[in-house]
Amino acid sequence: MSNSSSIRHFLLLALADTWQLQLLHFCLLLGISLAALLGNGFIISAVACGHHLHTPMFFFLFNLALSDLGMICTTVPKAMHNSLWDTRDISYSGCAAQLFLLLFFIGTELSLLTVMCYDRYVSICKPLHYGTLLGSRACAHMAAAAWASGFLNAVMQTANTFSLPLCHGNALGQFFCELPQILKLSCSHSTFTKIWISLLAGCLAFDCFVFIVFSYVQIFRAVLRISSAQGRNKAFSTCLPHLTVISLFVSTSFFACLKPPSMSSPSLDLALSVLYSVVPPVLNPLIYSLRNQELKAAVWTLMNGRFQKQ
Repeated sequence: MSNSSSIRHFLLLALADTWQLQLLHFCLLLGISLAALLGNGFIISAVACGHHLHTPMFFFLFNLALSDLGMICTTVPKAMHNSLWDTRDISYSGCAAQLFLLLFFIGTELSLLTVMCYDRYVSICKPLHYGTLLGSRACAHMAAAAWASGFLNAVMQTANTFSLPLCHGNALGQFFCELPQILKLSCSHSTFTKIWISLLAGCLAFDCFVFIVFSYVQIFRAVLRISSAQGRNKAFSTCLPHLTVISLFVSTSFFACLKPPSMSSPSLDLALSVLYSVVPPVLNPLIYSLRNQELKAAVWTLMNGRFQKQ
């Protein structure tokens, strides 16, 4: 039995027990991180350099790409280091910083996806008021609110989590410092604080989820009232990337945090953590660019311009 005051480091989950598998995991994580960096980097560069992409939808996509970059850089580099150097250690302060950054970027991503849902709602249900409701100042305020909500959520959850006494060792069943895994190490008499942390986590998520569901009910009602099949298909195609990203991110992150203890297992926990923290930053650029001709054209122009300069 150990107390949190005596813990100087945590032990992360070892992804492999042989050098060959560790090297394989390192190469796999390196490929994933490079794909995320390139995909999101191209979106950020294309939106920043392409003046015709300075619209609310691409502005929020720009912020989403920044959040994805932050998320992948929070978890994967440490896992790569541990795989390459055959270690499991992460310092107490490093674990706190990793948890804070992960909660910050996850909360921001959820808020940005909610704001992007509002953008789709206004463009389909109130197209005549689009320029008024989503002007440059309004977009800046909504993006700032998304980042601020993620920051406040991360501060409160991290502070409450690391104020708990830890009585069940320092071994985490995950390759990064994850909130549910740290709560498993806390003492049994801290149940009230753990419930409070769960409520903090669920409050932002529940509000965003309700808003997204309500918005898409209105969107689908408006789309079904469109007389032409071409118009309905065009409206659905603008929502499909957003719906795909939301479905993957929200379903996996919710299930990871809210699943009953009886369903918990090391392999399931690992799979869910990869699905909500590693896969979205890699797939989001691909999902949005495949269905958006303007973005694909801007990325190709950016790439061709760089190749010509070289």
